Amino acid sequence: MRTSAVADYSDADQLGERNYQRLAALVGKHSGIRLPPGKRLMLEGRLRKRVRLLGYGSLDEYCHYLFEANGLAEELTHLIDVVTTNKTDFFREPQHFDYLIQKIVPDILAKRSFGATQPQLKIWSAASSTGAEAYTIGMVLADMVQRGSKFRFSLLGTDISTDVLKQAVRAVYPQEMVAPVPYDFQMRYLMRSRNKGARQVRIVPELRRVTQFQHLNLMDSAYPIDRDVDVIFLRNVLIYFEKQTQQEVLKRLVSHLRPGGHLILGHSESMIGTTLQLTQVAPGVFQNA
Repeated sequence: MRTSAVADYSDADQLGERNYQRLAALVGKHSGIRLPPGKRLMLEGRLRKRVRLLGYGSLDEYCHYLFEANGLAEELTHLIDVVTTNKTDFFREPQHFDYLIQKIVPDILAKRSFGATQPQLKIWSAASSTGAEAYTIGMVLADMVQRGSKFRFSLLGTDISTDVLKQAVRAVYPQEMVAPVPYDFQMRYLMRSRNKGARQVRIVPELRRVTQFQHLNLMDSAYPIDRDVDVIFLRNVLIYFEKQTQQEVLKRLVSHLRPGGHLILGHSESMIGTTLQLTQVAPGVFQNA
């Protein structure tokens, strides 16, 4: 039962062992994210804000709502939003964007450019978080087009967290978050408020128009995504999954690549990708046959 005295809630409140195990199993089943015992403090800290918002007096009372009071159907999406790490930056691991513009795109254009038809490139950011990766890709591709490359492109960002997807669609970011964006790109692809006191920027409409975001759980058995994607980015996500889950997710992702397409993992995940029937062409970069 929900308490009326929210003020009695304590930051020192902790999860009971049984409830921690139940939450860890639930999160693992629905998101693939591992929550070993060492993650207990992290989970407790992230849940406290949600528990306060709902007006429960303790973490265990919240778990009673989930597991005994049939609250799971209503609350699961919010629980996954709370647990998801959502670490993202503009131009993170920039070598991958260099490889995209210096090798991947030129090779595609060499093979698929003919007559007056411009190739259509499809790029998928498969754990897009608040959209920084997808919009970074958009900036470097738009810059190639401005410099004379003849192609069109569309971007798709997917994520399990509905909260971050809302932020991605809005495309508004703190000024300090876009610090890694090169100055000339900031001038072309970021809009600043007329209010000089506002320390926020927004991605320009030209990039927002070619970028779509949708909810997707990598744990699903099938993905409602085109099967002729040129490049899939899935960086720094697999490290949170069990080995078997890693392989299952990778197998599903690769099935959406066109022949010759590329899968890009995080630098720390390069060895995970070596079990695939793909050719490693750069650190973290794998090419489909």
